[in-house]
Amino acid sequence: MKLLLVRLSSLGDVLHTFPALSDLQRQRPEVTVHWLVEPAFAKLAGWHPGVRRVIPFGLRHLRGDWGRLGRAVLALRRQLREAGYDAVLDAQGLYKSAVLARLAAAPVLGLHRHSAREGGATLLYHQRHAVPWDQPAIQRNRQLFARALGYGLDDLPIDYGLAPLRKRLRDAPLDTTWRDFAAEPFILGFHGTTWANKEWTPAHWRSMAQILAAHGCRLLLPAGNAAERRRAAALAAQAGNVCALPPTTLAELAALMVRARAFIGVDTGLSYLAAALGLPGITLYGPTASEQVEAIGTPQISVQSPLACSPCRRSRCPLPFTAAGDIPCQAALQPAALWPILAACLDSRTRPEP
Repeated sequence: MKLLLVRLSSLGDVLHTFPALSDLQRQRPEVTVHWLVEPAFAKLAGWHPGVRRVIPFGLRHLRGDWGRLGRAVLALRRQLREAGYDAVLDAQGLYKSAVLARLAAAPVLGLHRHSAREGGATLLYHQRHAVPWDQPAIQRNRQLFARALGYGLDDLPIDYGLAPLRKRLRDAPLDTTWRDFAAEPFILGFHGTTWANKEWTPAHWRSMAQILAAHGCRLLLPAGNAAERRRAAALAAQAGNVCALPPTTLAELAALMVRARAFIGVDTGLSYLAAALGLPGITLYGPTASEQVEAIGTPQISVQSPLACSPCRRSRCPLPFTAAGDIPCQAALQPAALWPILAACLDSRTRPEP
């Protein structure tokens, strides 16, 4: 069977699909999987050993240019139909993913309208499967794959399929650019995220850096855009053990992840990647719900804000006094209270791996 998987973005959502692919690889090894994904995540999608081919296709850069969009869609349609898929699985449940899934001219499998984020998109499916919302995203993906493709989970362990990649990254020498950064014990701090109200305050990052300095550890801060680079540079200027990393590829960052002692991060894709690669660490949840998006089956420790309003599941804090950027639920996650948890992660990293 030749299957086209449609899961376009984001970094975290792509990673949350990996365990389902591992289940499929184990239960239906005869299924060949091609993955249609946004170009930014094409390399990541190809890291899973169950993916035979990655098909990058971007919609964002074509917005407003109807001529280019039309030509790109027609080219994709021709490419998908020439591949001759037996079925298409839309694991995203959005209008855009459902429309692209139909281009392949094969039966489209997906979520029931009460299970999808955009219920109307499911009208484009040939088969629909109900998957309860009240469970982690990883489990929802696993159940969708199992129901759509006709196999049982049978208490299968959660497997991200990244063990071979982790070994290759460890065995390969670091480029000279990164060798100095990894020369001393370090943890990674993932401070950038798509929602401003998921960010941890700079004051808390400075406090955590001071704690780490007292324990002989550096804090390395990657950055994905100009605002994150400014924040990382400002923190590095204020603390001698903080390093603002130069621009990195995902592969270069993954090579640092397998050499770090731990991580601390907000609810962002890099936290999930580090966890999926086996790095112990803490992920901080304020407006989002840890039980819905956490990287289960990994050494990640999820810490939910203690405030009663958390999680509100809103991309903007509704409280009136947060206009200046002070987000109470994130501010309530105090570095001193988090340090014992992070220290346990550091301790676990010093033990030999099984």
